[in-house]
Amino acid sequence: MKKKLLELIICPHCLPSEYPLAADILQESDGDIETGALKCPHCDALFPITQGVALLDSFGTAAQKATNKYETDEVVSSYLWSHYGELLDDEHASQAYSTWAGLMQPQEGIALDAGGAVGRFAFELTDCCDFVVGIDTSHAFIQVARRLMRERFLVTPLKDEGLLTREVTIRLPEAWRSDKVEFVVANALALPFRKKTFSLFASLNLVDKVPSPIGHLREMNRVTRNSNAQFLLSDPFSWSTDVAPVEEWLGGKEEGRYGGKGLVNIAALLSDGQGELAPSWRVNEPGEVWWKIRTHSNHYELIRSRYLHACR
Repeated sequence: MKKKLLELIICPHCLPSEYPLAADILQESDGDIETGALKCPHCDALFPITQGVALLDSFGTAAQKATNKYETDEVVSSYLWSHYGELLDDEHASQAYSTWAGLMQPQEGIALDAGGAVGRFAFELTDCCDFVVGIDTSHAFIQVARRLMRERFLVTPLKDEGLLTREVTIRLPEAWRSDKVEFVVANALALPFRKKTFSLFASLNLVDKVPSPIGHLREMNRVTRNSNAQFLLSDPFSWSTDVAPVEEWLGGKEEGRYGGKGLVNIAALLSDGQGELAPSWRVNEPGEVWWKIRTHSNHYELIRSRYLHACR
């Protein structure tokens, strides 16, 4: 973990109070903490740093995290293709990340990519702001993103058919700056960052994957600046009771406070100057983009992700 993050991070256990974490550094190299721990002086919570990865997720038991499907090599490979297939000149690759990146305006400050998986959008954002932090609850995803950050290329197997695989090499474009990005394991429902830290915030294909969608938006609003800020949200709104109870959904139901479509409801929440996401956001014209997941060479999942870009 880059040492410059120490001035931004707080204990996620103690929210809404904000207590900075003290670093016990055992090994560092060129401004990166390779091994050590971060300790909260208030609650004594300890967050390890191993092989450069800071583990700041305050949710879930060790057993739950061990069985997380996003920790498997096969799923990591699938997400690497979804994020970086364009760089491989794959005719089946999605242009979703390029489309999303085109919505963000250059702006001074720090960006946060929440639920950023293997890092593509965080790298994209290095071209339009001063620094970017990418987070995900998957240790495997963050390890791969940091490896790309440090080595700028990655040789990975893609499943072809059955037990057959083929190797591809992902190389990052020169415009994506490794010195301007960092990745940590953290949870979008308890962001380990000080309030009003970020000038740009991205939530891509995440809001329907968390147990409390409104909790995620509240955390976004807590850590995002009150002015000169941008927020990008894109989601297929595949609401599921496997993830969150119906009463927590922000759309996809006929009755209740959030009856109707998710994108419409979130736009209304952002626009409400007296609501829980105040001060109000100016929501631009919504749009959509097609995103793909690749399981193997003969199986792809095509997903329509509806997006909105907001400023204040």
